[in-house]
Amino acid sequence: MDTTPARYTAPARWLHALLGLALVGVFAMGLYMTGLPFSPQRLKLYNWHKWAAILVLAFSVLRLVWRLTHRPPELPPAIRHAMPAWQRLAHHGTHLGLYLLFFAVPLLGWAYSSAAGFPVVLFGVLPLPDWVPVSPDLAEALKPLHRLAAYALAALVLLHVGAALKHALIDRDGLLRRMF
Repeated sequence: MDTTPARYTAPARWLHALLGLALVGVFAMGLYMTGLPFSPQRLKLYNWHKWAAILVLAFSVLRLVWRLTHRPPELPPAIRHAMPAWQRLAHHGTHLGLYLLFFAVPLLGWAYSSAAGFPVVLFGVLPLPDWVPVSPDLAEALKPLHRLAAYALAALVLLHVGAALKHALIDRDGLLRRMF
């Protein structure tokens, strides 16, 4: 008997929505704050950006644990058979890339902050450990990696949204009913 669910569970759908909204917010904040001149406003936004990134990391851990302990729905057979092999590969590759970057982007940012000597103090009250030593050279190496990974994550999110819109508006194959 097939025990694969026909749609995602409610916690999976909520974690998907929360993580999606958090990613959009933290990316937009990152773009905005880096263009500001040095000011109290910029420093405040950097702290909020760090806090939001720690929440992204926490949502990512929860989402990964849920995904590993709850089997997601398979692609419906009609869609799976109609989908070219390259699209199936892109489907799986995009999801793998998203999960890797859910962790890499905030961890690179945290490492950059630690190496630059700016600790992460969650909500201004809970100091998180620095997990790399203070090192200006390391900070300079990590900063572009964090930025590049963030742009890669944004690109994959756009690809994911674009594919969902294609299924909803062009293919009209009902694939999104698994999520909503």
